[in-house]
Amino acid sequence: MPATGHPLPVAVDAMGGDRAPTEIVAGARRAAEELGIPVVLVGPPDQLGDTGGLEVLPASEVIGMDEDPGQGVRRKKDSSLVRAAEAVRDGRALAMVSAGNTGATMASALLRMGRLKGIVRPAIATPIPQIGSHPAILLDAGANTECTPAMLVQFAQMGSAYSSARYGVAEPTVALLSIGEEKSKGTPLVKETHALLAATAGLRFVGNAEGRDLLRAPDVVVTDGFTGNVALKTLEGSLRFFMDTLLEVLTTNEDTKKASEALLPYLAPLAAEFDPDNTGGAALLGVDGVCVISHGSSSAQAMVSAVKVAYEVATAGLVDRLAQAVTPA
Repeated sequence: MPATGHPLPVAVDAMGGDRAPTEIVAGARRAAEELGIPVVLVGPPDQLGDTGGLEVLPASEVIGMDEDPGQGVRRKKDSSLVRAAEAVRDGRALAMVSAGNTGATMASALLRMGRLKGIVRPAIATPIPQIGSHPAILLDAGANTECTPAMLVQFAQMGSAYSSARYGVAEPTVALLSIGEEKSKGTPLVKETHALLAATAGLRFVGNAEGRDLLRAPDVVVTDGFTGNVALKTLEGSLRFFMDTLLEVLTTNEDTKKASEALLPYLAPLAAEFDPDNTGGAALLGVDGVCVISHGSSSAQAMVSAVKVAYEVATAGLVDRLAQAVTPA
């Protein structure tokens, strides 16, 4: 908290994402106006349009969606991503949010904020909607394609702390993604990790979970970044295909259109629950600061959700919770 007693703002990368800066700025404004969350925009002031009076932290460069993440962060030191990460590092912002290049967002946060003590590798924690309940947390969703058992144990500990901070779960259940429920199933990595998780104090480990369990998952599902990203993209594609097919069926003829009038009031809330714009994005856990990554095609609503999540977990002391939860490797 600054000397004035006012809360620190969330730093929003105004130039990140396919629909930047228009949708990003609109979402940042809504978060400030509708939710009362302080926000600072980061980007070229002359390109942001009507900011609605939001503070702007100037940045003259932009790291493109197709740029090499590491090189982009190292070369473009005055980019909106780098400046947003520095604002968190320097205590000028409570958290950072970006819908831009995912790899560059991770690199900016890691290189500018640094890793929490004892953390081997940060991980991306992505919410998976669960009907009638709070979302489950899947991690790693793409930060680390190759992992060790010790890293996966840390992911489980961080995921548990995040589930508590974000959803208020007192004792989150933790599962390991595998090809069968039995502890003898899976790769050497999975089998060794299973034994370590079962022996780790403070974790409510419930065993293996299969891919079919992701929409009825425990509170936290742990896997390596390669498997997690494939599982996440498969799930997203399947849900999109199902929703598109359902809408097509409901508009086939007059009979199905009449049926849709009765069904839509029940289907609409479910659709909203699975809408990525309402999930608030993924969190990069393990860096010394709060970093939320929204999807590349983020709308204004997606940005509102991401800013809300970033603000809530930051004020809930997420970084301290992670530091306390993780066993140094």
